[in-house]
Amino acid sequence: MAERWVLHCDCNSFYASVELLSRPELRQKPVAVCGDPESRHGIILAKNEKAKAFGVQTAETIWQAKRKCPDLRLVAPHRSEYVKFSRKCNELYLQYTDLVDPFGIDESFLDVTGSMHLFGSGEHIADELRRRMREEVGLTISVGVSFNRAFAKLGSDYKKPDATTLITRENFKDILWPLPARDMLFVGRSAAEKLAGMGISTIGDLAAADEKALAAALGKLGYTLSRYARGLDDAPVRLWGEKEPVKSVGSGRTFPRDLVTAAEVHSALWALSDEVAARLRRHGVWA
Repeated sequence: MAERWVLHCDCNSFYASVELLSRPELRQKPVAVCGDPESRHGIILAKNEKAKAFGVQTAETIWQAKRKCPDLRLVAPHRSEYVKFSRKCNELYLQYTDLVDPFGIDESFLDVTGSMHLFGSGEHIADELRRRMREEVGLTISVGVSFNRAFAKLGSDYKKPDATTLITRENFKDILWPLPARDMLFVGRSAAEKLAGMGISTIGDLAAADEKALAAALGKLGYTLSRYARGLDDAPVRLWGEKEPVKSVGSGRTFPRDLVTAAEVHSALWALSDEVAARLRRHGVWA
């Protein structure tokens, strides 16, 4: 059976990058997109690479970000533009395969196994997508190329911005096993804390851990993470437009500190509610 090749394409600093397309004068400045630029209690929704270099973090308040980077330029979000550019990205991906599975507004999985006889290796397709994204859409992407979804996702996070990372059966232990266990797909704060309590700090530790012990601590997720860490993820990349039945719609975010004022909580709830509403509309369901 031929090796499967999966790409995970992740737009770099997506919201900020889209905003900078219409504000070229800010491209060399640290920039953040925030819910309410007029309020020092607004929440940072996204930042560009230059702001990231100052330590600006998503979900912190504007006053915290400005304390780190006094020259930080603030812009309001334009959600219709993000949807438009997300569509442009996926239209480009669909020129290479019909197995395109969005994983959010700014990232998608692609299965290019059946396309390589037309377009070359998975790594070559990734490099071509990065070039065309820069030239035709105006954005940059980081692409992970691997034999499964979980490792492709880790690959796109491994090197940013505008990079291709190839994760193979021969090199995944050297590249991925030293990474923190919290980097693995579906490991949130709670799971990371439980893993740390078991002495599991890296993906390699996760791979070596007893599967039954992981399941006892994390339930079904424990089995999943054990398989992912060992390279045994066999989840398919769905056909474009094919949807998994929706059981629930939600949105969560870990904040770098406690939200203590009504203004902070309101800003955070507004951003999360907006994401939930967008997902409800996308799935055509009511709440």
